[in-house]
Amino acid sequence: MFKSLWEVVEREVSGPAAKLTVAEIARYHRIQASPGFRHAAAWVHQHLAAAGLSVRTLTFPANTETSFWSASSFQEWEASAATLHLIEPADKAQKLADYRDVPLNLIVRSLPFDGEAEVVVLERGEDAAEYEGLDVAGKVVLARGNVKRVHDLAVRRRGALGILYDGMAELEWVRPAWELPDTVQYTSFWWYEQEPRGFGFALTPRQGEALRRLAREHTLRVRAHVASRLFDGEIEVVEATIPGTTDEEIVMVAHLCHPLPSANDNGSGVAALMEVARALHALIERGDLAQPRRSIRFLWLPEMTGTFAYLAAHEARIPCMVAGLNLDMVGQDQDQCGSSFLIERPPDALTNFTDELLTCLRKRLLPEVQSFSNVGGYPLFRYADVPFSGGSDHYIFSDPTVGVPMPMLIQWPDRYYHTSDDTPDRVDPAMMARVGRLAAVYAYWLAQAGDREARWLASEMSAQFRQLIIVDVQDAVTCCDEEETLNREVLRKKLAYRIARHHKALETVKRLAPIDVTPWSQKDTEFAESEWTHAAALIPDRSLAAVADVEGSAGVPVRCFPGPVQIGAFVDQLNEAGRDRWYDLQKRLGDVSRILPVLAEYWADGHRTIAEIAGLVKQETGRESTALLVEYFSELSKLGLIKVR
Repeated sequence: MFKSLWEVVEREVSGPAAKLTVAEIARYHRIQASPGFRHAAAWVHQHLAAAGLSVRTLTFPANTETSFWSASSFQEWEASAATLHLIEPADKAQKLADYRDVPLNLIVRSLPFDGEAEVVVLERGEDAAEYEGLDVAGKVVLARGNVKRVHDLAVRRRGALGILYDGMAELEWVRPAWELPDTVQYTSFWWYEQEPRGFGFALTPRQGEALRRLAREHTLRVRAHVASRLFDGEIEVVEATIPGTTDEEIVMVAHLCHPLPSANDNGSGVAALMEVARALHALIERGDLAQPRRSIRFLWLPEMTGTFAYLAAHEARIPCMVAGLNLDMVGQDQDQCGSSFLIERPPDALTNFTDELLTCLRKRLLPEVQSFSNVGGYPLFRYADVPFSGGSDHYIFSDPTVGVPMPMLIQWPDRYYHTSDDTPDRVDPAMMARVGRLAAVYAYWLAQAGDREARWLASEMSAQFRQLIIVDVQDAVTCCDEEETLNREVLRKKLAYRIARHHKALETVKRLAPIDVTPWSQKDTEFAESEWTHAAALIPDRSLAAVADVEGSAGVPVRCFPGPVQIGAFVDQLNEAGRDRWYDLQKRLGDVSRILPVLAEYWADGHRTIAEIAGLVKQETGRESTALLVEYFSELSKLGLIKVR
């Protein structure tokens, strides 16, 4: 079913060519809504057109009056120069940052400034207590904490002129503290309508530590110059299409934004998708592949913003989008970056066939070498299938209010993620080839799939479901003596959840062909119930403490917008107490799991109570969060982003 397609695609998709494309993309400072992004989009458009594809560039407003569903737009930004000099103490005077050398030195969307200021040194700058007894008005603050929070506390509330940021986010295992002492981290301001604004520079951890030591004995002063402007402008989305014979389509996405160089994130996704589009078009033009039934639509856009804008402008087309794929950070040289190649499946609230198809393709198509005895093969790279985490464009498509099944291919973690060291030499042409070929086979197979393919896919999903049930049951039997929160009823509910999600996933196969999936649903249910019967005899029937009702959990959230809510502009309009409340809530939610609020929104269908939503989130993540979700939905309601009945 796949071998001949793979062989055709393998001969056409070039990893080295895709890596060269990454190097071209990395030349542009691709900030969302900026001339640099526009130039990169024009380059992508030109090269797709030269390859013979049908391509166009769409534009959307970049201003403070426009919204795309709940996502507020923002003004275009341009910077031409920026420097930061330490001028006191005089014997330590030096240049600390220059936008010409390292564009990441200037915090994105910094406003114009020219002058001198004293430096006030903070630790993280995220807690109001840090500012007690300090006068930061008319000065700049040096801090390692969340830039948005530091800006709120220092600039908006206390009159600071700007921020010097010397932080570096730690990524467990691959980027511990001081792993990259001479590297600059990507940082951004996001302006909607709040005032005052300000400017900022990002320094390396080593520079920051040197300034902190110096500040113990001396007063620090800097001279800053920023030549920049905000203005009403546009954002671009590049769209290419391989036409099918029906009005249905497969949607392939890669975000084009991020600062220079940003090679793996996401020059690699952009380049891989360009190679997929070029290769499939060439194969179809030559007659090596037939014209597909469904069109294949390719989108290169600003992350999140572009997806919201595109979908809001094409709501009538969304029901025709049968499935998709998001390519984000796919090209890593694993030895350098410490990453693994991941297939991130869609959320359980939109369970479907796509992740199981991708997993099957990877297993069957990506073994690279045979064993010593020439029996069996295996890949020479790290890989895993992982639950939904969001954080990229697929999280908007995957929202049930949008309903486009879209897994993601990504490499994570990455030692150089969001830093000035994310350069083209970190990209592996062999990995670019793997990803490009896998994505091309996935896209074309779905574009031409009919009755035969749908029946095979339902059978494959059935097989994968049974394996999952066996693992769940045996894990429960193995852990029942050690897990005090595990009993027969807990396992029974988990299996019931699995069965319900599996039935929903099988139903989505009908998007490919109108087959009857009932036989698989029935037999798989019987299989799961049989496994439960065998396990029940081995698992204690212990009683568990009753879970107390949480006040407010009987409320029913009703969503007001398609797509996940975007709270940034709404929170910025709150008073200080309101912004503090949101910061505290987001911090507490993040301590449990960063994805909890998004998953809860997905499960909110206008009928489920918050208690029911929390129960589903717990099944999906293993995390209890009822009280936090009551608080979260209450805050969304105050902002007018949902209603709670």
